[in-house]
Parts: sequence; C-alpha cells; structure tokens
Amino acid sequence: QAQLVESGGGLAQPGGSLRLSCTASGFSFSLYAMSWARQVPGKGLEWVSGIYSDGSHTYYADSVKGRFTISRDNAKNTLYLQMNSLKPEDTALYYCAKGGPDATMTFRDLSEYKLWGQGTQVTVSS
Repeated sequence: QAQLVESGGGLAQPGGSLRLSCTASGFSFSLYAMSWARQVPGKGLEWVSGIYSDGSHTYYADSVKGRFTISRDNAKNTLYLQMNSLKPEDTALYYCAKGGPDATMTFRDLSEYKLWGQGTQVTVSS
C-alpha cells in the first residue's frame, strides 16, 4: 500500500530552521514528482514547493522562495524540506504529496496530487 509519512516538525523561533522529511513506501518513489504543501487552520491548502523525480528541477511559492529548499534522496525514498529564516506566518501543518510523471506536472495545481501524508506540525513562535 502506497504511503507517505512526514516527520521533523516542531517548535522553532523566528529566524530559526527546521528540516522536514517525508518517507515514501509502496510505490516507485524515483519515478514521481513530489511536493510539499501546508495548511493553516481555517484556511485552504497552500502549495509550497515541488521537485522533479530526479531532483533536477525545483519550484517554490513566492512566500518561501530564498528561504526553503526542497530536495530528495531516491536511494532512501525520502523527500526533504529545509526551512530557514522561519517566520510566524510559516506556522502550519505541512504535508508531502505524490505527483505524477514530471512532464505532466504544473506543480501548483493541487489536483495533480493523489497521495498525501498525514502532515507534520510546524510552529514558529518566540
């Protein structure tokens, strides 16, 4: 059964850093584009960042560009999100999501993602 499990969330101070991980199982991880998205209670799901199946191309929402870095290790079936210079507005539940083949992806369209993890909470507060 295909599954995504996120970890690495927690409490960080403004200006601090966290690294999220997403471990995939039950499917051929290296064949699929992947993304991170986040949700604040009472608000809609926001796409954050995406990456090609081989890691060769990465994409970011304007709100995180220059602060967050997405990467993947296909040998470990793991997706990462390095978050630096964190702001209180980054507080959210963060999800990883499985996309499709690279050529089919716009990344920003959340309907492209058919498998989601359970989420990991990130709280940025002093």
